[in-house]
Amino acid sequence: MILHGYWRSGAAYRTRIALALKGLAYDQQGVDLRTGAQRSETFVALNPQAMVPALEIDGAVLTQSPAILEWLEETFPAPALLPEDPVDRAHVRAMAALIGCDIHPLNNLRVGKALRETFGADQAAVDAWAARWISPGFEALEALVARHGAGWCFGDAPTLADCYLIPQIYSARRFNVALDAFPGLLAIETTAASHPAFIAAHPDAQPDAD
Repeated sequence: MILHGYWRSGAAYRTRIALALKGLAYDQQGVDLRTGAQRSETFVALNPQAMVPALEIDGAVLTQSPAILEWLEETFPAPALLPEDPVDRAHVRAMAALIGCDIHPLNNLRVGKALRETFGADQAAVDAWAARWISPGFEALEALVARHGAGWCFGDAPTLADCYLIPQIYSARRFNVALDAFPGLLAIETTAASHPAFIAAHPDAQPDAD
């Protein structure tokens, strides 16, 4: 497997976490989003959307991190990142979607670039924009973790929801979002900080990191 990603991309980060939790070996190919490498002819041939991550597997290319994570779960079911019970699986998927659909897309690199270039936003304005979406999303997630978590987002082992959460906390810190109101989420971050899979997937540990 070859993972095409960018060290600081939240979507690539969550994919690395899932790969590490599954104990899967893969090669990495860095795609520097800041220089527009995602729009190169070579990369667009892999992913016409010109976004990361893209995962090459046996002649196929998978795109969109939710699809990649679901493929990993179906193809490499152990250790499981979804509970056995269908209702519990729906809860985990909902927590993941809360981040992946309602928070992350509004504070990724291309949105920040548009805010700066089209609307003249400075860094303080970009930070405020990110907080506008991260904070209410985290409020809802904090309540869900209190309801369903037992050390992780759901239960006592990492799930797909944690693959989404940790990169989003990393992003929140980059945008100077206040996190004191989310002790449950911060406790998961502390636990993840000592977990080998999350350590290996951290942006600073990637070969293309600054």
